[in-house]
Amino acid sequence: MQKLPSLSFDDDGRIRRTGTLITTSAHIMTVVVGSGVLSLAWCFAQLGWIIGVLLLVAFAVITWYTCILLSDCYRSPDPVTGTRNYNYMQAVKVNLGGFKYKLCGISQYAIQVGASIGYTITSAINMAAVKRSNCFHVHGHKNGCHTLNNKYVLIFACIEIVLSQIPNFHKLSLVSIVATIMSFAYASIGIVLSVARIAGEVALFSCKI
Repeated sequence: MQKLPSLSFDDDGRIRRTGTLITTSAHIMTVVVGSGVLSLAWCFAQLGWIIGVLLLVAFAVITWYTCILLSDCYRSPDPVTGTRNYNYMQAVKVNLGGFKYKLCGISQYAIQVGASIGYTITSAINMAAVKRSNCFHVHGHKNGCHTLNNKYVLIFACIEIVLSQIPNFHKLSLVSIVATIMSFAYASIGIVLSVARIAGEVALFSCKI
C-alpha cells in the first residue's frame, strides 16, 4: 500500500486539516448565532436598553474569553508546540485531571441529551404551529384548529435517526453552508421584525400628532 506524502499529514500523524479563516468564522457564527437570536428583541423589551446592552456586552466578553481559553487548551502542555487535544473532554483530562474529567463527561453528555430532547420538542411545536396557522387562514380564527404535537415529535425523531446514520456527517461542507445561511436568516428575521415594529410605532405616533 503506497503511503501518502508527508505534506498530507499534520505533525500528529493525522490527515492534514484543511480549515481556513473563512470556514472557521462560518462555524463560529453557526454556533453563536442560533434560533435564540429571534427572542433577542423580546429580551431587550423586558430588560430595557441599558441593562440589555450591558448584559449583551457581558456575554460577548465571556464568549470571547472562553474562545481564547479553548484555543490555549487545544495543545498541552504548551499551547503552541504541545500535543493536540482532539476533543473537549481530553483537554479537561490533560489540564485538570481525571476526577474533573469524569464530571465534565457527565455534564457534557447530560447537556447533549437535554439539548436533543429540547430541540425535538421545540421543532414539533413549531411544525404544529405552522399547521395551525394554515388552518386559521383556511377556516378562520373562530375554528379551534387544535393540533397534537405527538406525530411531529415522531417525524422529527425519525429524521434525526436517519441523519445520524450518515458517516462523517460533521465533515459535510454542505451542512456548514446551510447552517451559516440559517444563522444569517435568523438575524435578518429579527432585524426586519424589529425595524417593522419601530416603523409602525413611529407612524402611529405621527398620526396622533
